[in-house]
Amino acid sequence: MKHTLILLALASTLALSACQRETPPVVQVVPGPAGTPGPAGATGATGAGALPGATGATGATGQMGDSGAPGYDGAKGATGAQGNTGAQGNDGAKGEVGDEGAKGKTGDTVIVVPKR
Repeated sequence: MKHTLILLALASTLALSACQRETPPVVQVVPGPAGTPGPAGATGATGAGALPGATGATGATGQMGDSGAPGYDGAKGATGAQGNTGAQGNDGAKGEVGDEGAKGKTGDTVIVVPKR
């Protein structure tokens, strides 16, 4: 009995699905007389600006300028610093020996007495 129920359910499903087929409605377009033209549309927006162009080539080198006038004389320099003290000189030559002096006179004898 189980097999019969399964087969019966399968057959009924197939039958019902065959009955429910719908064909899409067919729309047939019939051309009519041309209508009057509509009003002109609004002006379109301005287009985007163009990209900038490439950089131009470098120009030729200019002529050399005239020589400048000679400069003025510089200011006088400052006085230099005083030099260091010189080294000591050598000793002089030894003088000659003098003559012998004359003999003196014999003098008086002096006695000194202390005070009391």
